[in-house]
Amino acid sequence: MSAEERPDCFGKIDRVFPMTDSGFRETPIPCMDTCKHRVDCLRKALSSDPEADRLKNDQVDRAYDAGLMGFFERWSKKKSLNKKDKKPSNKRT
Repeated sequence: MSAEERPDCFGKIDRVFPMTDSGFRETPIPCMDTCKHRVDCLRKALSSDPEADRLKNDQVDRAYDAGLMGFFERWSKKKSLNKKDKKPSNKRT
C-alpha cells in the first residue's frame, strides 16, 4: 500500500483514536464502518506516536486498578514498556 492511497488522517492517533468525554479512547464510527485502512492505520497510530506509549501505560494502570492484574504483573508490564523506550539504537556514527 503506498502513501498516496492513504487518507490524510492515516496513523494520527488524535484523529483515529481520540479521547472521549469519558476519559477513554475510542475509534470514531466512520473509521470503523467505511475505512479500508483502519487496521493498518490503528497499528501505525499505536506504534509510532509518543502518545501511544502513555496510552499503553494507562491501560496497564486501569487493568491493575480494576483488579484484572496483580502487582507483579503490573510491575513487569510497566518495566517492559519502559525498557522499550530506553532501548539504545544499534546505529554507528
